[in-house]
Amino acid sequence: MTSETDLIPAPRSVEGPMRCGVLIDEDTTLWAAPGTEATERWLRSTVGAAFGVPLRPGPEDAREAVRLHLDDSLAPEAYRLSVIANWGVEIRGGGPAGVFWGAQTLRQLLGPDAFRRAPVRPGIRYGIPHQVIEDSPRFPWRGFMLDVARHFTPKEGVLRHLDLMAAHKLNVFHFHLTDDQGWRLRIERHPRLTEVGSWRARTKFGHRASPLWEEKPHGGFYTQDDIREIVAYAAERHITVVPEIDVPGHSQAAIAAYPELGNTDVIDTTALSVWDSWGISPNVLAPTDNTLRFYEGVFEEVLELFPSEFIHVGGDECLKDQWRASPAAQARIKELGLADEDALQSWFIGHFAKWLSARGRRLIGWDEILEGGIAEGAAVSSWRGYGGGIAAARAGHDVVMCPEQYVYLDHRQAGGPDEPVPIGYVRTLEDVYRFEPVPAGLDESEARRILGTQANVWTEVMEDHARVDYQAFPRLAAFAEVAWSALPAPGERDFADFERRMAEHYRRLDALGVAYRPPAGPLPWQQRPGVLGRPLDGPPPNR
Repeated sequence: MTSETDLIPAPRSVEGPMRCGVLIDEDTTLWAAPGTEATERWLRSTVGAAFGVPLRPGPEDAREAVRLHLDDSLAPEAYRLSVIANWGVEIRGGGPAGVFWGAQTLRQLLGPDAFRRAPVRPGIRYGIPHQVIEDSPRFPWRGFMLDVARHFTPKEGVLRHLDLMAAHKLNVFHFHLTDDQGWRLRIERHPRLTEVGSWRARTKFGHRASPLWEEKPHGGFYTQDDIREIVAYAAERHITVVPEIDVPGHSQAAIAAYPELGNTDVIDTTALSVWDSWGISPNVLAPTDNTLRFYEGVFEEVLELFPSEFIHVGGDECLKDQWRASPAAQARIKELGLADEDALQSWFIGHFAKWLSARGRRLIGWDEILEGGIAEGAAVSSWRGYGGGIAAARAGHDVVMCPEQYVYLDHRQAGGPDEPVPIGYVRTLEDVYRFEPVPAGLDESEARRILGTQANVWTEVMEDHARVDYQAFPRLAAFAEVAWSALPAPGERDFADFERRMAEHYRRLDALGVAYRPPAGPLPWQQRPGVLGRPLDGPPPNR
């Protein structure tokens, strides 16, 4: 047994490789068992296109063929990839997803050219050394969150992110669709959400303390057919799309579109516009029956578009100042017999937890939903550190670990002056590689509540896809290995070996056109001199 392979994420075991192996060329055939059709299509459209080979259908017993099987002796996402000299390639998966992850590994074995869209060396025969790889994921939730509210990512960019996720065996796309700075999902019964709420007049350039502005409108939204396409594209790649509709905070764009949703007895909500700066807006939803009915209508359309078990409702950073000043909100607190404004937020979130549960779905929210009490069956995205996740797990709730101090990829990657718009703590590639999703101190049953982990990309200071690429990569590759592979304790992880494997992985990212941060630091065009950030010194607090 050896681990001398350049695969990322690292597989559980590799037998081999040996010098002899299998060649992929125009004569190679592809046999797919029933249930593996999605991977069959994917191999032809990616590997076939990259090498200019048809991968024609062929018999199961053809020599030098690629064969796809389902094997119920394996776990659903597990696979066994066998490359046998003078026989061919066989991928066995415990389910369709396992077969697909095995095909992703096959693509890596074929070299960086397999990540291009058309052949650069026509007629070349690509060899794979004789070997057997057995692999399965550590966590069922291996997530990536993209904020498209602060800076909009057009549909084609979202599809590209899904391909990059699949290449790294990530399987949950958390789609942050609404915030103070923009509403990105067309809701047919409430058209002003996108007619008004999807565009802002200008945009702060840099951190909110920056004096710089981009003096032009910014915005965009996804039609419902766009969403159907995104969800279907993700499903073909065994990725679940979890939408996020923020309530009751981070809602200024919605209030700008429908002023009656705000606290009209405190401020003139008709004067509000979609927010053009960053931070936490004081303009939050009013806790009225009208607001509940409005958002029930929103979520009804969301459920039609997204088949995911979980629906994310935000629940974070809801400033309570307007509720404290609002006679209507105070009357609601009294009417419901609640203790305070925190309990009012808990009531608001609890309403939608019950509403979603009655429709066979589950609510997930940021860890603030723990304050004032959390609804039965709700899950928690633990972002302010480990504390919220630990409390939720001990209380019997499922948890996705995404502490900002470790896996918020908008945080800067180095302490040098050339890092573009430096935000937060320094989180190096090695820091991310040594992140441990399961906190110490949980017993076995509590640890099972950790569904997995997620890396989050907030786009306030990322104005285009190249900036997102720079912040996400290569750290997302390290995160993917943390989420997938059975790694030792953080201090015992072989980061030198990961760096060795990354040398090959950079060539794959180059072929995919990813504008990652080079190991030596940002290229001149990746820098943003003079644009103010918010760097934080020292190590992040371990909360």
